[in-house]
Amino acid sequence: MNSMYFTEEHEAFRASFKEFLQKEVVPHIEKWEKTGTIERFIWKKFGEMGYFGLSTPEAYGGLDLDFFYTVVFLEELQKINSGGFAAAIWAHEYLAMTHLNKEASEFIKQKYLLPSVEGDMIGCLCITEPFCGSDVAGMQSVAVKKGDSYILNGSKTFITNGVYSDYLIVAAKTDPSEKYKGISLFVVDRTTAGVSATKLDKLGWKASDTGEIAFDNVVIPAENLLGEEGKGFPYIMQHFASERLIMGVNAHARAEYALDYVVKYMHERVAFGKSLDKFQALRHKIAEMASRVDMCKEYNYSITRRLDDGQYVVKEASMSKLLSTKMADEVIYDALQLLGGYGYMEEYPLARLLRDSRLGPIGGGTSEILKEIIAKMVIDNKEYKPVT
Repeated sequence: MNSMYFTEEHEAFRASFKEFLQKEVVPHIEKWEKTGTIERFIWKKFGEMGYFGLSTPEAYGGLDLDFFYTVVFLEELQKINSGGFAAAIWAHEYLAMTHLNKEASEFIKQKYLLPSVEGDMIGCLCITEPFCGSDVAGMQSVAVKKGDSYILNGSKTFITNGVYSDYLIVAAKTDPSEKYKGISLFVVDRTTAGVSATKLDKLGWKASDTGEIAFDNVVIPAENLLGEEGKGFPYIMQHFASERLIMGVNAHARAEYALDYVVKYMHERVAFGKSLDKFQALRHKIAEMASRVDMCKEYNYSITRRLDDGQYVVKEASMSKLLSTKMADEVIYDALQLLGGYGYMEEYPLARLLRDSRLGPIGGGTSEILKEIIAKMVIDNKEYKPVT
């Protein structure tokens, strides 16, 4: 136990969550990977156990725990070898629900947040568009105010939970003449007329339903506006810090899973009369891999501590995602190599892990975008501040 960051309560939570995953989730993973559909019963079980309320206030059915519980939650989700399942779960709780927690009115919280905590509703966050990608401010979806409603037209793509979710947190331009001050956020019911989704076929994350979504004259009640009109862009930017830290934590956790697996394999695999872990070249490769995993893990824990202390960790979280996802890809690649031909076989975990990991440097801000954000802070002394 790393007592600098984790208490006995954190570790007790880790043990119980690990047991829950092994009992309730792991037996179904292969089926969900094949079908691309996560059955609804597991969402309800997560809700019943309180796992969807780790960061939600108690008034809305949550537990309001510190972010290290989230770190434990994320780490263990990465170690059951389904990046798609993990993504579906954390995209619901830490993308969609984050905006409900922070910007929603009391009415919206009662209607959407409470059932989200209980596992009765699934959410997704719709920002990325087919022709804008990382250029959030360049989005073309438009929501025009008309009486007590907004009329939404546009499209979104690469949306995790985009096909099977019950509601969508959607960003759209309410003032197309403004670049940054013209974006607003809305909650849209899946069943609203004019909402349609197409499932996308991906390299990895097979269990997750990633969708392209179209909005054709969708009528949104004005009460479904999140926060203030025109503040959507800063709301989105504000939460990118936690999203990027989450993806950094995911990365060090899956790399650690790969490392642990390959060390065990090398201990058992015999070649030329001795186990693989006795060959110096392979031992030194493991030493390198372990060092890189540990460096990223320690940095991510320190950022989590700062986040819990109320610091606005945009730079640090961007650095975490940039370096941790690159490290994970490379460590998992090396781990697969150390398994030789078995690493290339689907019955071993590394093939899927390699595919799933490749999304890390792309989703939630590409590595190229992150480098420019970091450069602005380091070179140009740009400051990012939370919404007040």
